[in-house]
Amino acid sequence: MKLEHIAALCLAGSLGATVWAREGDAKRPLPPWHAKAGVICHDCHQKEKPTSAAVADESCMICHGDYPAMADLTKHLPVNPHAPPKPPHAGPFACPECHHQHKPAVVKCLECHPDFKLKPR
Repeated sequence: MKLEHIAALCLAGSLGATVWAREGDAKRPLPPWHAKAGVICHDCHQKEKPTSAAVADESCMICHGDYPAMADLTKHLPVNPHAPPKPPHAGPFACPECHHQHKPAVVKCLECHPDFKLKPR
């Protein structure tokens, strides 16, 4: 994650955070790396009280980069889960299809390709 993005998230969080958002973190804990970066509910959900708000890919891309950037970061893997899919594959999949924040991550590729050597992160 780029330092300037972390700083922007922290500043945005400190300016726009509500007490509810901070209490919500205890009810729906974040992975340690997002908690350490100071990410709050609004940063990803873009709502003050995100009880059912889905996370848009654009929220992820603010810090993690777009699809080509993610594909570049994971190009060393045996199968690149972020590479553009080739027909007849579906995709690209939305980030939250694999990267859940309030429950364990999954590897969507393994639904059809159980032989791929990929582990959720």
